[in-house]
Parts: sequence; C-alpha cells; structure tokens
Amino acid sequence: MPGVTLSRWTMSYFAAALIFLLIAELLMVAGYGYPATAIAAPETLILVHVTAIGWLSLLLCGALYQFVPVLIAHPIHSQTLPLPALAFLIAGLGALIAGFLQLAGFIAPHALCFPVAGFLLSIGFALVLWNLGKTLWAARPLTLPARFVTVGLLSIAATVLIGVIFTLVLGGLTEHGHFINLLQSGVPVHAVAGLVGWLTFIAMGVSYRLLAMFMLAPELDGPTTRSALYLGAAALGVAILGGVPASMAGIGPTIPLLMGFAIGLLALGFYARDILYLYRTRRRRKIELNSRMAAIAVGNLAAAIVLLIALLISDNVDRYIGAVVFLFAFGWLSGLGLAKLYKITAFLTWLECYGPALGKGPTPRVQDLVTEPRAIKWFWLYFATVWCGTIFLIAEIPLGFRITSAIMLIATIAIINELLRARRLLDVKAEIRMPKGASSAHLLYAQVKKA
Repeated sequence: MPGVTLSRWTMSYFAAALIFLLIAELLMVAGYGYPATAIAAPETLILVHVTAIGWLSLLLCGALYQFVPVLIAHPIHSQTLPLPALAFLIAGLGALIAGFLQLAGFIAPHALCFPVAGFLLSIGFALVLWNLGKTLWAARPLTLPARFVTVGLLSIAATVLIGVIFTLVLGGLTEHGHFINLLQSGVPVHAVAGLVGWLTFIAMGVSYRLLAMFMLAPELDGPTTRSALYLGAAALGVAILGGVPASMAGIGPTIPLLMGFAIGLLALGFYARDILYLYRTRRRRKIELNSRMAAIAVGNLAAAIVLLIALLISDNVDRYIGAVVFLFAFGWLSGLGLAKLYKITAFLTWLECYGPALGKGPTPRVQDLVTEPRAIKWFWLYFATVWCGTIFLIAEIPLGFRITSAIMLIATIAIINELLRARRLLDVKAEIRMPKGASSAHLLYAQVKKA
C-alpha cells in the first residue's frame, strides 16, 4: 500500500497496555481497592492509575502514533521518541504505585516515591506531547478529528500538571496552601481532565475517522461535528480552567464541573447524532465485529451519563460514583479500546505482512486474519460482566463484583488470544498465508518502511 508508514512501537504500547489491563482485573478479582476499601484509599488509587495510565493511556498513545499521521496525511515527527517515552511512563507508573503503597504503610515514609513518579511521568508524557504536537503543527490547517486530538493533548498536559502538584504535596516537598487545597478538593478536576479530556475526547475524534474508514462511511465535516468539537472544548475549558483555581482558592470545583457537564451533554448529543449517521450511511452493509462492539461501548457511555444524572438528582453521587467510573472506564473506554484493537491489530498486521505483496499475486483480506464468530462471544461476555459488575457495585455486593471481575478476566484473556492469533496469522489459511513478497510480523514492533 503506497505511502503507508507503520508506527514502529505501536504494538509495544498495545502489549504493555494489555498487561496492565490484566493486572487491573486481577486486582479487582483479589478484592484490592474499591469496593473492598474506600474510593479514596491508596489501594483504590493504585487500581485507578493502573487502569488510567497503564492500560488506557498507553493504549491511546500507541494508537495515536499510528493514526495521527492518518488523520492529517503527514508522517510522524519521530519514530525514535516513542520507545523512551514508553520506558518513562512505565517507570513513572511504577514509582506512583510505590507512592500509594507508601501511603498504605507498606513502604518507608521517607522514600521520595511521589516526586520521582511526578518527574518520570512528566518526562514520558512530555515526549508524547512533543512528538504528536510537532506532527500536528507541521500539518496545519488541521482536520476536525485532528482538532479533537489537539484538545485531548492539552487536556493530558493539564492532567499531568495537576498530578505533579499532587505528588509534590504528597511527597512533602511543598506546603503551599493553594497546592494543599488543590489536593484536597481538586481530584475530580484531575479525573475529568484525564478520563474525559484526554481519553474520551480523543476517542471521540479518532472514532470519527476510524468508523468512517472501516465502515466505508462518508467523512464528516459538517455543523454537528463542529458543534461537538467546540462545545466539548468549551466544556473542558470551563471544568478544568474554572475548576483548578476554584479548588486552589478553597471554594471547591463543584460549580465549574456542573457547568462543564451541562455543556458537555450538548457536545455528546451532537457526537451521538454523528455516530448514528455514520452507521446509517455506511457502504459496508455487513457491520464488522469491531464496529458492532464500538456501538455497544458508545451505549455504555450513554448509560454512564444517565446513571450520573440520576445520582446527581438523588444526591447519591458520593455513595455510588465508583459504579459510574467503573462503567465509564470498562464499559465505554475499555470496551471501545478492545473493539478497535481487534480491528487495528489485524489491519496493521495485514499492512506489514501483505502490503509488500500487493500486485504480485493473491493475498489474504484483512478479515482473513480473524475469526469473528469465535471472537464475538468473548466480547459479549466481557460487556455482560461490565453490566453485572456495575449492578453489584450499586447493590453494594463486593463478592458479586469479584466474581464478575473473574469472568471479565477470562473474557479479556480470550480477546487477547484473538489478537495474538491475528498477529501470528494463525487464522489465515495455510495455502495463502505466505504469498510471494509477504513477510511475517514481529510481535512487539513493526518494520518501518514504505510499502
């Protein structure tokens, strides 16, 4: 496929992310963190950051290295920076986990775990931002999906900055009153910047391009898409730029967060309308597994929002916010991530293995690398456990949540096995597996070359 360049280290990010997903699920099976402990307990914070940084952020970084160049038709700034960035991010997450273990009393209190974590994570995300930022800057004016990514990159910068302040306070390196106030009341702003601004807003923007590409639907550049972008950016601006100073002043971020939530609902309404339009106008009549499961993930996003609204109305947010976060993180973000990984892994493997063989003889299709009838049952099992887990959290039945987490772990392992089979070409018929000019793919990295 002429002009297509693979990201060398995307598969390494995906592999590391999936390992952290398994670790997060193992922690839930073991009853480590919420609901066995308080939602603000160190054990819960370990689970949250293993999921948010180790799983979701590494997954998104790997995907962005590959698909930002696709969004803007411009090569990535550097194929070298992603590897040291990955090393810094993993090391920083390890130091952060050590810091939370320090809070829980498992590590000596004089250890500088939190400041080290803040430094390492800052370097890691700075390398990501520099690489992607330089790539986007060179391709101005940006397409609409790329503008979503830009807003998301600004959001992760805010997330990291807030997090660094937290690590300085927790590490005992500052006793500044405003910073202490931010730690005490600014955690919701930190979470919104990361889960919504970084992970969700970029997922929205990239999904516009990927759904259109994989379903053969028209590219969207109309008023509804622009409304989703501008309203979403405004919502994040109100929540983050209003929430941080309000928290530092000791007022609390409630009002900016509620205002941002109200504006964000409008943005999500336009996004939902666009997604429905893509499904209705697709030229690929048979919807592939990844697109079907992506629709389920978007439905989980809607369900999480409805649940949050119900909790706000009934004044039960503090009691049940864990259920909302679980449904949001595992039903929406993780569900979408696994669904797209199923397609992306096969697609990138096909490009790497069979791209050089195109025009030299018969080659397999992308769909020949996977077996959807076998894989779909594991996706349905995964989503079923998310729904059951949410119900058990609302019903406050920790044992039921642990049991469903164990089944979720089984489903996740089975999905990962499907990804490995695609990467190893195990489902491709032997007679067409290695045509003339084809090559096998390495499990953890891609050969960067023009195909």
